[in-house]
Amino acid sequence: MANQLTVFTERIDDVVLLLHVMMKSKLPELLNENLPRHWKQKGLDWGWVVVIWLAYILSNGDHRKVVVREWVEQRRSMIEQVCGLQLRETDFTDDRLAIVLGKLSEASTWQVIERALSRQTLRIYQLKGVCVRLDATTVSSHHLLSEDGLFQFGHSKDDASLPHLRDLRINRIPGILKENKF
Repeated sequence: MANQLTVFTERIDDVVLLLHVMMKSKLPELLNENLPRHWKQKGLDWGWVVVIWLAYILSNGDHRKVVVREWVEQRRSMIEQVCGLQLRETDFTDDRLAIVLGKLSEASTWQVIERALSRQTLRIYQLKGVCVRLDATTVSSHHLLSEDGLFQFGHSKDDASLPHLRDLRINRIPGILKENKF
């Protein structure tokens, strides 16, 4: 009986995918650059605490702090393998989560993090202008009419005596939407 097999079963659900996407976007490193540790702080750094907590929130649709520690413990082996970490039992206590949440709630800190994240994840493409036609729904109303207004008299499926939304044709010029009057 020297070759006895021990099997551990853990639910992984969508957590591996969530962690991988956040790791690929270098979110733990970005957070660590902007959420400094206290020199006496032990255990997991703030970047990883936030990333694993976000994986919990997104996977479960639950923002409560009180259950995160238990949730992490149930997936400990998987999280350690995916993230390449050594987790401690005290890394996800309510107190630690409250501290990092307090740091994230500071407007100046959050703006720096948001700006840095946007710089590395936002892509802008130069698109060529195209003509788009928007057909409005058949809505009649009691609006005042003006020459440049959205509501005009004309062909109406409901009641030709009432103003209705006119046909709009919009030219899409990169960065600008412009209405053409026909």
